[in-house]
Amino acid sequence: MKTGHILSSAVLSATLMLVGCQPSSDTNQSEPAVQEALSENEKANALFEEIFMAEVMRSPMYQTYLGIKDDYDKLDDYTDANANRELEYTRENLERLNNIDPASLDEQTKLSYELMRAQLEDQIADARWRYHNYPVNQMFGMHSGLPSFMINQHMITDVNDAKAYISRLNEFKRALAELEANLYKRAEMGILAPKFVYAYVLSDIQNVVTGAPFNTGEDSTLLADFKGKLAKLDIETTVAEDLITEASEALVNSVGPGFEALSNTVRTLEMQSDTRDGAWKLPDGAAFYNRALARTTTTDMDAETIHNLGLAEVERIHNEMRDIMREVNFDGDLQEFFEFTRVDPQFYYPDTPEGKERYLNEATAWIDDMKARLDTLFLVKPKADLVVKAVEPFREKSAGKAFYQRPAPDGSRPGTYYANLYTMKAMPTYQMEALAYHEGIPGHHMQIAISQELQGIPKFRKFGGYTAYTEGWGLYAELIPKEIGLYDNPYSDFGRLAMELWRACRLVVDTGIHAKKWTREEAIDYLKLNTPNPESDIVKAIERYIVMPSQATAYKVGMLKILELREQAKQALGEGFDIREFHDIVLKQGPLPLTVLERQIDKWIARKTDA
Repeated sequence: MKTGHILSSAVLSATLMLVGCQPSSDTNQSEPAVQEALSENEKANALFEEIFMAEVMRSPMYQTYLGIKDDYDKLDDYTDANANRELEYTRENLERLNNIDPASLDEQTKLSYELMRAQLEDQIADARWRYHNYPVNQMFGMHSGLPSFMINQHMITDVNDAKAYISRLNEFKRALAELEANLYKRAEMGILAPKFVYAYVLSDIQNVVTGAPFNTGEDSTLLADFKGKLAKLDIETTVAEDLITEASEALVNSVGPGFEALSNTVRTLEMQSDTRDGAWKLPDGAAFYNRALARTTTTDMDAETIHNLGLAEVERIHNEMRDIMREVNFDGDLQEFFEFTRVDPQFYYPDTPEGKERYLNEATAWIDDMKARLDTLFLVKPKADLVVKAVEPFREKSAGKAFYQRPAPDGSRPGTYYANLYTMKAMPTYQMEALAYHEGIPGHHMQIAISQELQGIPKFRKFGGYTAYTEGWGLYAELIPKEIGLYDNPYSDFGRLAMELWRACRLVVDTGIHAKKWTREEAIDYLKLNTPNPESDIVKAIERYIVMPSQATAYKVGMLKILELREQAKQALGEGFDIREFHDIVLKQGPLPLTVLERQIDKWIARKTDA
């Protein structure tokens, strides 16, 4: 996962037309003044593109994500020196932005200016908290991210791509050494991941370096990937054999030693770690967590407000679940119903290749069915295709339950919904439908693919993101199918509520862990008592929230804001409200902070009211 940033040409033209039809405050405004305003728009948009593309071109890996192959043989620079350079670039870019006159910009460019300025200012302010994270953990980090990047992002379409792959393997040792330096820097500051993290990291590392050419047995995950991609090329056998030999040497001489050194570092840090879990333990931890909440939710809600919101939502959803209990004639209380859904075999496919294949096929079928219904809900739809895959074996033990990977902008790679089928007991079938909608359509694939396909908006907006917006949309997308008659099986509707309940509980446990000093065990117990999820699911979730302070609060906060804005629009517009137009306004600006999204909805309501 990557944490970090459109209008169609038709909508852009309409916006410019509306601006052009407004009466001028100066009826004698000269033509040169109009030209100057237009040139200021052009100057601003050129600067946005320049800033974004300069950042991309300083990152070989970001280039690959966007389908650019200029530095296809390199990995990123993870040194402190490079981080300092990036901060200096940010300060310089903010100075350059000061040369733009926002009063001279059209509406859309002014919005881009506002978003760019806020992003640059946030990056500068966040430099204070640069070390307040855990660069390796069970959720993400270079130990799993680099192999995943090679497998999922580095495509091989010719011999040059294969050679670039080998060059990147030779870069592993350098990149992992830079990671080690970052880990030791944090240790000096007293920033160490909790003790439970290290076993997961060591397991992931071992999975990468197991098999040929590191030791006997089947090919290691990276060698198997390289061979599989090479096999699809139409090249001579001797050329392929030479490339495989070179790749094997890179694995032995760079990847293996790099991971061995990292393993030793991880073991050293494990001995220094303790079992304190919350962000409160970090230097200036309370201030850091408040900043994290503000950045994640794009609101001014504090930890106490978010905690109480979560408690209220949990109570509401529990009551809706009791309605479903009565519908299915369950004899017992809510806790007994939770236990029934945890253990009854009717809700789980077997932990076999056939059971996993069935899960993937049925998840795909739910998405395909939803695709056929989109015209009732949306005016714009994504062009990029979507596929459903199981999380790769090398990282499935520690990876999250499900996640989405955006498509390549050039169409060379589809969007991907990854389902983690490591243990089928963590993937109940009653949640399958809602999970497919969240990660696929109308959820993340719908929002992210549309965003990067839109025209007339700078790239930093197309490819950027705000967690509350993105994850709020994903959770909102679980509800939309209910409103058009899906979830006709009451257990599937229970699954939808179970997933919404899960996000409501996140508000409680995230703030509990990081602000109220709950222990890992206290947070686990809260989820056991209040959700139907299996214990394995619960433990993995709490451990995720521990290493990613505030991230889990984004989903429910974002969803509630979208629903609030939708209800506001319905009340204001009455019969003039069109759900497709509402979704257009939400999706066709690219990702936005919730405060800015609210402003866009207000403007849309005003335009329709005045029309």
